[in-house]
Amino acid sequence: MPKEKIKCVKVSDSEPLALYSEGDVVIGGIFPLHYVASKPLNSFQRRPLITPCSSFDLRAFRWMMTMVFAVEEINSNSDLLPGIKLGYRIMDSCDQVHTSLQAVASLVSHSKAGMSEFEPNAKTENTFNATKMKRIPTEDFENKERARKQRKLTTGEMRGSEAEPMVNNPKESGKHNESATEERSTAQDETTTCLSGSPVPAVIGLASSSPTRAVAQTLGPFNIPLVSYFATCTCLTDKHLYPSFLRTVPSDLFQVRGLVQLVTFLGWFWVGTIGTTDDYSRYGIQAFSSQFSQQGGCVAFHLTIPKSPTGADIQEMADKLQSLTAHVVVVFAVEGQLLDLLSELAQRNVSGIQWVASEAWVTASILTSPQFHPLLEGTIGFSFPGVRIPGLKEFLLNVRPSTKPGMEFVNMFWEEQFGCKLKLREDQSKEFAAYLAAFENKTDFQNSSTDGLKSTIKVDDNYKAELPMCTGAEDLRYTDSGYSDVSQVRISYNVYKAVYVIAHALHTLLKCNPGESNKGLCEKHTSFTSEQLLHHLKRVNFTNQFDEKVYFDTNGEPVPLYDIINWQKDRTGGIRFIKVGSYDGSAPPGQQLQIQQSTIVWTGGQSQVPVSQCSTPCSPGSRRAIRPGQPHCCFDCLPCAEGEISNQTGSAECTKCPEHYWSDKEKVKCVAGIEEFLSFYDTMGIILVALTLLGVILTTIITCVFHRFRSTPIVKANNSEISFLLLISLKLCFLCSLVFIGQPSVWACRLRQAAFGISFVLCLSCLLVKTIVVLLAFRANMPGSSGLKLFGPSQQRTLILCTTAPQICLCAGWLLGAPPFPFRNPTYQASTGKIVVECKEPWPPGFYLVLGYIGLLAFICLLLAFLGRKLPDTFNEAKLITFSMLIFWAVWISFIPAYVSSPGKFTVAVEIFAILASSFGLLLCVFVPKCYIILLQPERNTKRGMTGKYLR
Repeated sequence: MPKEKIKCVKVSDSEPLALYSEGDVVIGGIFPLHYVASKPLNSFQRRPLITPCSSFDLRAFRWMMTMVFAVEEINSNSDLLPGIKLGYRIMDSCDQVHTSLQAVASLVSHSKAGMSEFEPNAKTENTFNATKMKRIPTEDFENKERARKQRKLTTGEMRGSEAEPMVNNPKESGKHNESATEERSTAQDETTTCLSGSPVPAVIGLASSSPTRAVAQTLGPFNIPLVSYFATCTCLTDKHLYPSFLRTVPSDLFQVRGLVQLVTFLGWFWVGTIGTTDDYSRYGIQAFSSQFSQQGGCVAFHLTIPKSPTGADIQEMADKLQSLTAHVVVVFAVEGQLLDLLSELAQRNVSGIQWVASEAWVTASILTSPQFHPLLEGTIGFSFPGVRIPGLKEFLLNVRPSTKPGMEFVNMFWEEQFGCKLKLREDQSKEFAAYLAAFENKTDFQNSSTDGLKSTIKVDDNYKAELPMCTGAEDLRYTDSGYSDVSQVRISYNVYKAVYVIAHALHTLLKCNPGESNKGLCEKHTSFTSEQLLHHLKRVNFTNQFDEKVYFDTNGEPVPLYDIINWQKDRTGGIRFIKVGSYDGSAPPGQQLQIQQSTIVWTGGQSQVPVSQCSTPCSPGSRRAIRPGQPHCCFDCLPCAEGEISNQTGSAECTKCPEHYWSDKEKVKCVAGIEEFLSFYDTMGIILVALTLLGVILTTIITCVFHRFRSTPIVKANNSEISFLLLISLKLCFLCSLVFIGQPSVWACRLRQAAFGISFVLCLSCLLVKTIVVLLAFRANMPGSSGLKLFGPSQQRTLILCTTAPQICLCAGWLLGAPPFPFRNPTYQASTGKIVVECKEPWPPGFYLVLGYIGLLAFICLLLAFLGRKLPDTFNEAKLITFSMLIFWAVWISFIPAYVSSPGKFTVAVEIFAILASSFGLLLCVFVPKCYIILLQPERNTKRGMTGKYLR
């Protein structure tokens, strides 16, 4: 079968400008070096001309040069692509759809006729090393069907030496062997490669989303990879429409989530939005508004900047911004589109607006000029993580203009940077002359973007003549612009990553792994298609020199990482982009947003977070009443009705209280009454706890004194064993009062009365035994008395056990049969509004039996002690026991009426006071006099003193 040729007839007479360098594999690049382009005026009666562009972007030029730097860096490093030289062909998109399509069409179908060749600048070490590109033919497709099905993107068979480049023009003619000059002589006969035979296997670009969509949709059917460094529109995630699109910048889906989290975290629920007519802005604002509404926020207004705004449009938008109540404005746009509006606002001295910037303009140096400081200081927004690329600054500063073909973009940059006119322009190529002629044509420029820009970009016949001349020897080191500021590059870093992503894909595709065949070099003579390169691009996974893991997910998206940037003034009065937080879209919910709020400077240099509200949030106890015809963020506040509450700020509705509950005075909670009990934190509770601890401490001290002097006569004479047991029981009496303090619980209610009853019975049993011992000891001195011998230590212990056992049995039966339990007593609710939480005894006789048995033992002790009150002074313990029992009886007799008449928690306080008072009475009356003798009158603590022979 005869071979068929695939030909494309060029329509345009000329090629757009390009910066290029030859190589074995040539990477395409498209950058918005200008951001204003005139509308195409095609009469369809002549071939279309190159669209003139204006407003040179220094920052975009830095992005382009970063690509050049990355390519040169890879070429100088033999580890990644050994034996392979990368080349590049870079064009200007002018940040418009039609100019971007012109650029990509020229990029992937260019011929020798359309290329401007240039050689490196000998004076500059880091400028571009380029040699003249050669064209060699490729094999034709065997048949048309195979070409249609496979749509091979042949990059050329690398057959020659390393100096022989890849195929640039697969056109082949068997009938004609005319030279390249003859081919260019007739424009209508000129044929170039179609997309299915692109000499560029991959393209890096573009910046804006709308041009990116158009280019990605064009390249997608031919599987030519398009790796974007700045197009963030969520629409580009659709792999059905854009199958060959990847990007080193996260999708706006994550940025929008982060922005919503940021504004809601800062309490801004009433914000305005500003956008443009492009896809980036339209999709971003739409996603933000939707998610913001789901979080309870309201978009107060939305302003759309037209593609070509007039002065009246700018005035109208500025008037709206000044009159609206929302003080926080979220902006999805690029800096060139905002310039007119912000200039107008700055001219009006507008302030007080808190700007929230998208990543497209949050680090735009063009907006940091002094005229914008009062307006934009304090701006906060999301940006891509910044890094410092080693060697990039030196590379950028060594760029120099030249008359060499292909250096037109560099010369444009030089004139823009220094505000001058190069003498070299007279010697530049015809293409550049034609380009400038179109640019300086006043008729063509009338269709450019806006009238407002004419105030900042003056283009007339005499403009270039007014500029001073420059020689090209000026030093970039003394300039300060978006081009030379590379301390923390962000978008340039995305460009840098894009070049390395393609290089790593080529590394795998060309089998450049060391230790394999070809002596560690890449398989240079391998023919591959763009579809094969795309396959390997999607599987790229490596960690770069900045310890960032670079890879794509199934949608061709990278890891969503952002820095939160704040515009702050430095010491010199200039604006600096300060990192105040970060956002990681891959982190778990709640850990994605990290912000250092104390380091943020807000609009106007304020330190307090601005407030942006349509209506102040309703306080608890009231509800919102939405104003008819207004957003739900605009409302009035109405108090809740009786029996209803709202316990949150900004409640939409009041909640009705359950049955038997009622709203409090503030209408913030439903209460059946305030729970009241004797708390450890009450003043009374603190005093009682302090007295308890004092009693425990005194008892412990006395115990230590008695133990230290246990061998002395006074301790022995008072039955030291019973004395120690009495001290222990007193300590238990003090400690049991703590059970009565605090909120009653099941175990506290069961323990409190049992502990009280048993500890006091044990104490009184010891006093009873001591009293009996005193009486028997006195009678033992009488002739024929043997009572003391019959009531020895074992009998004493038995008596204590026998007197304590009934109380133990009584308490056990009471707790097992009808134990006390916590009870909410509503008796006092009507008068005090409080519910007393207390322990309720289901069997009241149990408590009275416990208390009665204590009273019985106390009466017996008092009776026996009273009988022994007239014993000699040597045995005067009976007097001390008598006095202590009198105090005991006085306390508990007064306890009964006080206990009955005390309301609420005071009932428990009265019982605790009775326990402490009786315990202190026993401790002080029985033991303090003995301690006085032991410590202060040791001469009486002798056998002679105890027998009455001591003389005072």
